[in-house]
Amino acid sequence: MKAGDELPALTIPITRTLIVAGALASRDYQDVHHDAEAAREKGSPDIFMNILTTNGLVGRYLTDHFGPRCVLRKVAIRLGAPNYPGDTMVLRGTVTEVSDGTAVVRVVGANGLGHHVTGTATVSLPGDAAMGSLQEDAAMGSLQEDAATAGLPEGTATASLQESTATASLPEGTE
Repeated sequence: MKAGDELPALTIPITRTLIVAGALASRDYQDVHHDAEAAREKGSPDIFMNILTTNGLVGRYLTDHFGPRCVLRKVAIRLGAPNYPGDTMVLRGTVTEVSDGTAVVRVVGANGLGHHVTGTATVSLPGDAAMGSLQEDAAMGSLQEDAATAGLPEGTATASLQESTATASLPEGTE
């Protein structure tokens, strides 16, 4: 990876559910994020996404690309055009700097009205040593699973793991 590398785009449908759930999850109870009538009374055509939901989506974009072992060290964003239900936001990123196991990424999220979010994020990246650690984590997880299932009837752990995997698989488009 080097400065100038572009991350693949991430397209996010902006649904009423995403807006309301994001506001509730971040304890932002401002009525403009869940009550369309109140939002209209305050001059907005509809409810709109809050900055904490946007910040979470930027974080998701980066960790989806760099992997679960990366660490978001700093995220600095600015909102522009609101995200309204029925629109789509496309997040794009460009690596601007790479140094000592960290990368700085310029992120832009655009919707039908223009740029919804612009900013930068500093991400710590796992190196070769971290990849060894990742393999150790996988081996440790297997040992912990063996210890947790010791003494259970044969096939019990396998059924539980299969059930857990099946319930974690959601239909495409269900976010």
